[in-house]
Amino acid sequence: MDITKLKTAAEDAVDKYKDELNELSQAIWSVPELNFNEHSAHRVLTKFLEKAGFKVERNFILETGFRATYGDDDSSKPNICVICEYDALPEIGHACGHNLIAEVGVATGLAIKAAMDASQVPLGKVTVLGTPAEEGGGGKIDLINANVFDNVDVAMMSHPSPFDHAKPPTLSINKCNVVYHGRASHAAGFPWEGVNALDAAVLCYQNVSCLRQHFKPKWRVHGIITKGGAKPNIIPDLTELEYYCRAPTDTELGVLKNKISKCFESAAVATGCTVDYKFDDRPYSRLISNKTIVGLFETNAAEAGIELWDEPDPPTGSTDMGNVSHVVPSIHPMYSIGGKAANHTKEFTTDSGSVVAQPFTLKQAKVLAYTALDIYSRPELLKQIKQDFIKDLENA
Repeated sequence: MDITKLKTAAEDAVDKYKDELNELSQAIWSVPELNFNEHSAHRVLTKFLEKAGFKVERNFILETGFRATYGDDDSSKPNICVICEYDALPEIGHACGHNLIAEVGVATGLAIKAAMDASQVPLGKVTVLGTPAEEGGGGKIDLINANVFDNVDVAMMSHPSPFDHAKPPTLSINKCNVVYHGRASHAAGFPWEGVNALDAAVLCYQNVSCLRQHFKPKWRVHGIITKGGAKPNIIPDLTELEYYCRAPTDTELGVLKNKISKCFESAAVATGCTVDYKFDDRPYSRLISNKTIVGLFETNAAEAGIELWDEPDPPTGSTDMGNVSHVVPSIHPMYSIGGKAANHTKEFTTDSGSVVAQPFTLKQAKVLAYTALDIYSRPELLKQIKQDFIKDLENA
């Protein structure tokens, strides 16, 4: 098998579709949609993939999910899944660049398909999977629970950022909603009759802030008061907060949740309120980057002229791709789009819609495709990938 020929076919396909891929990204960027409501993006992506020759299943598992496949159904050959995300953030649109994640996923799928068509022997199957609601909704968890990844051998995607990194560390995360119940009263006339739920919310926030001194270096907790009362002259009888708790492992996250819970409870005791709090039953797990796949990606990235981050501790976040990495060998590299803005800022929204991001995005798709083609063409790699995966789960 001539791997050079296959990679050339993949590269040519990305170059051939570059204008249409940019239009695809712009169509998603210009209509930002929140999680589970990505109807325009779903329509644009599935139409594009179907026109390109993929077998497309719309409204797959979730209303805005999809699965597009191409290739050989022979179970002895790899089925490599390339993942698309396409939801936006409230108020600031595609400030995490999911329009570009979708573009990378589609471009990688097109590149692999072209290589399959150029190959003299069947390579396997490529699956381009549309996963809604990464920004807090956990769409990939729904797909995992529906056994979508049972016949997938490798999963991959790539995420825009201010830097390039083959195996970015991510944190396990669990969200929590906190509600304090007090008693309303006239704040000037009869304040002694009231039980102030806003005081409880403020104390809760301060408790958590004081606890930060005792956090381990990579623990993260951040929250907002989402409901603080109705009017200044009414003692608030109900307030709400939302917190995100993050830690490097699921086990450490459990320890952190226990500590934070005491902050919630003590604020209620101090103010005479009652408190209800509930951690989300759909936490995100930390990402496990498969060693062998990462090695292939790093080699292909170097050959493409990409300089990867070599500092020990790059910035980190959380993703439901972490959950996927616990059920199938995975990679989730980050790639620079040419700007310096951080994710989840208005400036990054601008960067993710800029023409400047396009060459970086197309190059990233090529590198992902090259990595996939290495796996298709060398059966011994998949065996090593699965051995790595077993070890990773044992250590997780």
